[in-house]
Amino acid sequence: MPFSIVRNDITKMHTDAIVNAANSSLLGGGGVDGAIHRAAGPKLLEECRGLGGCAAGQAKATKGYDLPCRYVIHTVGPVWEGGSHSERDILYSCYKNSLLIAEELGCGSIAFPLISAGAYGYPRQEAIEVASSAIGDFLEAHEMDIYLTLFGRDTVVIGKKLFGEIKQYIDDNYVKQHDDIRRRTGMFANLMAYGEAKAAAPRMAAVYEDSYADVDSALDDILVREEETFSQQLLRLIDEKGLTDVQTYKKANIDRKLFSKIRSNKDYTPKKSTVLAFAIALELDVPQTQELLEKAGYALSPSIKSDVIVKYFISHRNFDIFTINQALFSFDQSLIGV
Repeated sequence: MPFSIVRNDITKMHTDAIVNAANSSLLGGGGVDGAIHRAAGPKLLEECRGLGGCAAGQAKATKGYDLPCRYVIHTVGPVWEGGSHSERDILYSCYKNSLLIAEELGCGSIAFPLISAGAYGYPRQEAIEVASSAIGDFLEAHEMDIYLTLFGRDTVVIGKKLFGEIKQYIDDNYVKQHDDIRRRTGMFANLMAYGEAKAAAPRMAAVYEDSYADVDSALDDILVREEETFSQQLLRLIDEKGLTDVQTYKKANIDRKLFSKIRSNKDYTPKKSTVLAFAIALELDVPQTQELLEKAGYALSPSIKSDVIVKYFISHRNFDIFTINQALFSFDQSLIGV
């Protein structure tokens, strides 16, 4: 997916570039900065000496040397001083300028640490919100695989209030049992209902002769929709919502190449996470989401914790996929998208 949150050591990320949360001297330090310099080897420090430092919010690039990436993009985040000293604007610029440099270097992928959230004291949830905002804005007009790399299994990336609300929703709705049924019976029930209604149509016609043609037409339309593949239904929904292809796959945080496969192959079956991402992008309600999932052979299950979390957001009409993925990450669940 274009934007993903991962738990990893940033020095081990096999991306075209990684971002270093540096100090203004660019000569190394503690935390992520020190780890990147140690992993890259002494040649990184040698190149940094010739850069003349870096101002807060700006970014400069070097080679990756012994790291698995081609480039290291060094940026200087703000020190948190309560939020009244343009900290947000500076932090936003760190992400924006790093991404623009990565694009100039021809990078197809980049990994960020959570800038300023360590020794510089920026509140973690607010830092993640700024990162998501800057990355999301960039992806509206650009194509790149972007990773926000966090270290540690106990990282929570959403606010306490939202975390508590979702936890309560999980407690109320999560069924702790194995669900062996991958395809719900909704589609088959609809077909049975159609057959029964079709058989009853002559009786209906005897009473409502004037409306018989409309009834038959409506039933035929139901059958046509039941025969739609996932791809056909998705494209129909995009048209009905008045969205463009680009708007849809960007809102879904889906790669353009994958969307092209779905559009060009009416029988393409995507992953369940991809279907859910499209349901979020199209702002479908729970029954509509179930129907779209059924087309690909899946269902929202009360025994799958990630499904319950996604259902929470759909039920609350919150269709921000970045926020949803942050919540899934916080509960140690797989993200939706590719």
